[in-house]
Parts: sequence; structure tokens; C-alpha cells
Amino acid sequence: MVRKQRVLLVIDGVINLVLGVLLVLFPVGVGAWLGMPPPATYFYTGILGAVLFGIGAALLIEWYGGAGGIRGLGIGGAIAINFCGAGALVAWLLTTSVTIPFRGTAILWTIAVLVLGVGVAEVTTKSWKHS
Repeated sequence: MVRKQRVLLVIDGVINLVLGVLLVLFPVGVGAWLGMPPPATYFYTGILGAVLFGIGAALLIEWYGGAGGIRGLGIGGAIAINFCGAGALVAWLLTTSVTIPFRGTAILWTIAVLVLGVGVAEVTTKSWKHS
């Protein structure tokens, strides 16, 4: 695996692991810090956190386990997840009139831009192509 692939896998994996851990362990605190309205139940927050953690783990397995023949989630899958997740978030931010504090809106836009940015970097560097 070439260096740009390894770097992007680690960056993408760490972002997903951190978000996943925060959402699983602190669904109430993270939501409040993000300025999000409290949900009726934190079931979906926990599930989202677990899915993000799993994606991050799969990316790091791909990064670390390749030499031993262990496969995880490759860059192509990460690109699809990044564009789908960030695209849905941008669509939600542009079309939904949920009232949240400015801090919440700013943080959600920051997350959307960062995730789209990682996806664009993965596409433009052609890191998804096998060398």
C-alpha cells in the first residue's frame, strides 16, 4: 500500500473511532455540546456511534493488517461512506428547519466539510487505485 493510502486510512479511521467512542460513551453530553436538541431516546445515537467506531476499526485494520493478509475497509468503501454521510448531513442542514444553537450548526457544518474534504482528498489523490 502506498504512503498516501496509508495516511488517508489512518486519518479517516481515527476520525471515525473518535466520533464513535464519543457518541457511544457520552450520547447526552456530546449531543448537548454539539448544540443538538435532546432526542426522546439515545438508542440511535448509540447505534450511530457503534457504526462509526466499526468503520474506524475496519479502516485501521486495512491500514495495519495488510501485511498479514487481514483485510478491512479499503479506501473505496471509505469514500462511499464519507460522501453518503457528509452528503446526508449537508442535505439535512440545507433543507431542515430544526432550530439549534449557532454552535450546533457551526459544528455540524465543520464535520460535513471535514468528512467531504477527506473524501475529496481520497478521490483526487487516486488513493483508491491499486498501484
